[in-house]
Order: sequence, then structure tokens, then C-alpha cells
Amino acid sequence: MAVQLQKIAPADIEAESFRIIEREIGDHSFDPITFKVVQRVIHATGDFSFAENMRISPGAVAAGIEAIRSGKNILTDVNMVAAGITKALLGKWGGKVICNVADPEIAAVAKKEGRTRSEVAIDMSLDENIGIVAMGNAPTALVQTIRCLAERKYASPPLVVGVPVGFVNAAESKAMLVEENSCYITS
Repeated sequence: MAVQLQKIAPADIEAESFRIIEREIGDHSFDPITFKVVQRVIHATGDFSFAENMRISPGAVAAGIEAIRSGKNILTDVNMVAAGITKALLGKWGGKVICNVADPEIAAVAKKEGRTRSEVAIDMSLDENIGIVAMGNAPTALVQTIRCLAERKYASPPLVVGVPVGFVNAAESKAMLVEENSCYITS
């Protein structure tokens, strides 16, 4: 066999990955807490370009940490994002993950109103003690989040993590997030 694998203890694999990321990025302007987020995104994607193209508003990471520690919930637009959140850790602080995209009532309302299920699920779930809104699929859900936050005038608006997929309104919805929201993480 020509391929040579590193010999490394299972418990050391993640730490070694983070050392590689830190070495490859080198000098950067991220504060330590923001760098940990960027590092985690690069680790998850294998894509170093996130070091250049992530947009994180000042105080966004701290707001997300505070939301979790305050027992706030995380609202997602798709079950895949919900599956990636460590519920035991979130539950330790009193929060839970909410994703209602598969709810039959949401589907019925979406069909009746000609909207996406993700968009309706966000609209109907945003007031459930939400501290973080994590959009990983639907640009329509991200746009609905931005609109709801503007209309409902939250005293302490949630952190919005907006990384919708696709080519229809994904880039536009992320640009809208940066322009119209003060607490965000996007790319």
C-alpha cells in the first residue's frame, strides 16, 4: 500500500486537526473566541477559504454563548441542522432545539399560503424563547427570520446563523442578513 496514514491516538485526532488549521491560517485578525468558530467551520468543511469569507458581527459569538447559558432555545429550518446540535449540552443549560419543518400543521399552512415549510415554521416558532436561529437550508427561512426580527422588535434579538444552500436567493439572503441584522454569522 502506497498511502501512509498518520499513526495517532483516536483522542488526539481532533486536537491535531485544530493545530493543522491554526498552522495553515497563520497570523489572523480574529479574536480568540471568534477564531474558535472559524476553526470549527474549517474543521467541519475542510475548506480554508472560510477564514476569508466568514462574516461575523461584533459580539455575535458572545451573544450566542450567552443565549445558550441563559437557557434559550435554538430554532432551525431543517432537521439536518437540528441533528448536528449537541442536545445534551444545550439541555444542561435548559435550552432545546426546535425544528418544526416536518410538522403536518406547518405543511398545511405552507401549502395553503403558497410558502415554503421552512418559512412558515420559522414564522410560527420564532417566539419560543429563541436565542439562536440557525439557517442551514432555506433562503426563504432566512429572509422570513430577518423580516420577523425587524417587525417584532425584540429587546434582545437572537443570534442568526445564516448559511442557506443553493443558488436561488442564498447569496442575496445572506447579504440581507448582514445589511439588516446586528447579530449574525454567515459566509
